[in-house]
Amino acid sequence: MFYKDERLALFIDGSNLYAAAKALGFDIDYKLLRQEFMRRGKLLRAFYYTALLENDEYSPIRPLVDWLNYNGFTMVTKPAKEYTDSMGRRKVKGNMDIELAVDAMELAPRVDHIVLFSGDGDFRPLVESLQRQGVRVSVVSTIRSQPPMISDDLRRQADNFIELNELKDVIGRPPREPMPEREERVQAQG
Repeated sequence: MFYKDERLALFIDGSNLYAAAKALGFDIDYKLLRQEFMRRGKLLRAFYYTALLENDEYSPIRPLVDWLNYNGFTMVTKPAKEYTDSMGRRKVKGNMDIELAVDAMELAPRVDHIVLFSGDGDFRPLVESLQRQGVRVSVVSTIRSQPPMISDDLRRQADNFIELNELKDVIGRPPREPMPEREERVQAQG
């Protein structure tokens, strides 16, 4: 469904793609992901959208954000909002849908094909609008998880649905094991 001479742009909904890959039991190798789509067409841009907790001393996503920023991805971030829900649980809110939609609409006249890495049904009107402008839209997500990670409306609207699980051998790597505590490392060495 790709043509070698078409101008491509990738729009990655970071939290959505992470959740889909996790549900399928693998991690995304973003270097391989970028190479795969460079092979499929003329990759103009690869955008990655994520909200970041500003006040955390260490955020587990920070090393990924820094690596992506230095390796050909255009990072779009904003501070996540932290709040306590009615049950007293700490929650984080950081929706990047508007930023992604605005960027896709701005880039539409300069691309032939947009690949959206998200299953969020809120993007259906965006996909429809991009199509009216003559842009082909492929959506990458999964129906193989329980429950499926892609909205049926979004899947029907897309020109092409790419099952994330079928990209596993091309862009995936086994999930990383959590680092053992310092004491366990010392015991294992001694």
